[in-house]
Amino acid sequence: MPTAPPAYKIVNSRLVLTAGFGGLLLLMAFAGFDGIQALQQIQTANDSIREEFLLRTRVLERIRADVYVSGTYVRDYLLERESGKAQGHQYSLRETRSDMDAALQQYRALLNAEESRPFQVLTQELGAYWGVLEPALRWTAAQRQRDGYTFLRDEVFPRRTSMLGIADQIGAINESQLKAGRLKVEETFRQSRRRLTITIGLTIALGLLLAAFSTRHILRLENETAERYREISGARAELKLLSARLVAAQENERRSISRELHDEVGQALTGVLVEMANLSTLIREKDTDRVAAKADEIKKLVENSISVVRNMALLLRPSMLDDLGLVPALQWQAREVSKRSGIWVKVSAEQVSEELPEEHKTCIYRIVQEALHNIVQHAAARHVSVTVRQEPGRLLLAIQDDGKGFQPQQERGMGLVGIEERVSYLGGKFEVDSAPGRGATLNVMLPLAEAA
Repeated sequence: MPTAPPAYKIVNSRLVLTAGFGGLLLLMAFAGFDGIQALQQIQTANDSIREEFLLRTRVLERIRADVYVSGTYVRDYLLERESGKAQGHQYSLRETRSDMDAALQQYRALLNAEESRPFQVLTQELGAYWGVLEPALRWTAAQRQRDGYTFLRDEVFPRRTSMLGIADQIGAINESQLKAGRLKVEETFRQSRRRLTITIGLTIALGLLLAAFSTRHILRLENETAERYREISGARAELKLLSARLVAAQENERRSISRELHDEVGQALTGVLVEMANLSTLIREKDTDRVAAKADEIKKLVENSISVVRNMALLLRPSMLDDLGLVPALQWQAREVSKRSGIWVKVSAEQVSEELPEEHKTCIYRIVQEALHNIVQHAAARHVSVTVRQEPGRLLLAIQDDGKGFQPQQERGMGLVGIEERVSYLGGKFEVDSAPGRGATLNVMLPLAEAA
């Protein structure tokens, strides 16, 4: 009979496939999310570094421009002869200093560790620069005309050049910071690429494993399907053969019943009719002695006919199976077989309930009947043991003989096939243990519904 694959195998395969494809989707989602997050992180870091660099550069350029412009205003102030215009240059110079102070304060908030020392030097130089300029801003026109050029040459221009050099150093440090930021962004990108490569590798590996598992599972399903098809085809062929055998057995049984009725009952009844005619003649002749003898002969013929009909009825469906139960019916059958064949048949029953279902009683009775018939016909046995035992939830039957044995896998006749079909119909199990020279044992297990 075709067998379905175990449920746990189907559940395990579904769990593995679900977990595998779920893990694959999670890995793909993680790779996408991590890639997007890494790109956003790189973009944010790059924008931050760029904006910070541009801001620092603008502030530093502002300081540098103020230093350069301040020198120009000092020059114009010192070389201007008209007092009004000199005051205008002085005002512009003070505005430039205010702007420079504001720029220095802004840049101080943007300082990093590497720029703190050069910025401190720049601040000190600017303080000294403005400290040198402060007395010159109170000079008279004559003082400016007399000492202005010398002051510009010896004090202003050298200090301005020095401060511009310091500003250039700070600018170089700022550019190095930009380069360091770019290197950091590149390192972040490499790390993200490494993580993405690992994730893609894991995804590919898991995908290959799933593909291999799915392929193996599909091939196994194909093999199981092919096996089921072969089993079904074999079962159909066996069913056709069984149907043909059943029809043949039915025809043989009908032929046997017909022969029994014709040869035994028909001839007996014919004999009764003949003897009844003879009895009628004797009655008319008033031969009292011969009438009594003839009546006895007719009685014996009728009794024999009744016995034949009773035996036929018992073979078809023993009334004692319904009236007395399974065990007495089996014991009667054992006695009848022993009478006909001379084989000693023993029936043992252990805790067999009289409330067994009808189909179970009929099944056990017919199996014992068929087994004893086969033993008589083929086994050449001297002793047969029939054991019926009821256990919780099942009914067990064992039939053992000491005959010549056979090979069950190769010699499966109509009787064994019929027994197997009866057992399978009730959801039971059937097996035959035999080998040439060591007898045979037939075991049957029928499930029973648990009592409420």
